Amino acid sequence: MRTAGFPRALHAEWIKLRSLHSTWYTLACLFVVGLGITILSSNAAGDAWATATQAERQAWDPTGRSSMTYIVAQLIVGVLGILVVTSEFATGLMRTTLTATPRRPRVLAAKVVTAAVVAVVAGEVLMFAAFLIGQPLMARQGVPSAELGDPGVLAAVSAGGLYLAAIALLAVGLGALLRATAGALATLVGIVFLVPALAGLFPSWLRGVLHYWPTIGGSAVLGTVPDPEFPHPWLNLGGMCLGIAAVLVAAFVVFRRRDV
Repeated sequence: MRTAGFPRALHAEWIKLRSLHSTWYTLACLFVVGLGITILSSNAAGDAWATATQAERQAWDPTGRSSMTYIVAQLIVGVLGILVVTSEFATGLMRTTLTATPRRPRVLAAKVVTAAVVAVVAGEVLMFAAFLIGQPLMARQGVPSAELGDPGVLAAVSAGGLYLAAIALLAVGLGALLRATAGALATLVGIVFLVPALAGLFPSWLRGVLHYWPTIGGSAVLGTVPDPEFPHPWLNLGGMCLGIAAVLVAAFVVFRRRDV
């Protein structure tokens, strides 16, 4: 029996992903909810600016404000990344996939690439749309706004798509490790929401490590105003990506050795 090469495995993963109704529902939710948050946040900018202190006005970051959509977008993208793997375990289709492509690392690699491409494209479109919608809404209220040509703006907006793609890859890794949508989603929520929310309760030495945690250090690249706590935001994002790479390595090892 002739096994499928990586291009065929990749093509098969794309066909499976686009054929799922949940994929399109998730992407629709990403843009509806994501841009809705941008509109709400930008419309509230006038009141926030009017009551801001002098220090808050100096730290005002219009690019970061329109990028606040990432807070919810990362969870929605994470759901998509999880479903890339767990939907096949839930339906039993994984056995068929592994029969057609017995080399398990090739199967998981195809899923990783598919999820990364979809997430980075959807993420970039979302972040640029959020910026182009949010800035005019803020300018209309007399609030300082930004343009793509301003220093650091293009890099910050582009970084939003890369950040969301990294979260999607984390989700793929969790899906492969746990094989269950509910368990992977609960773990993802803990990583991107609960740990940052409870960071203030941790010892000081551990809070320093958390600078590289998703939604804490990694998300610093989405702003243009320097944050004293994160003087090297791209380094923080790099540290976050190394952690995600470690999760993916573990996922490949487990996926290769474990029975379906």
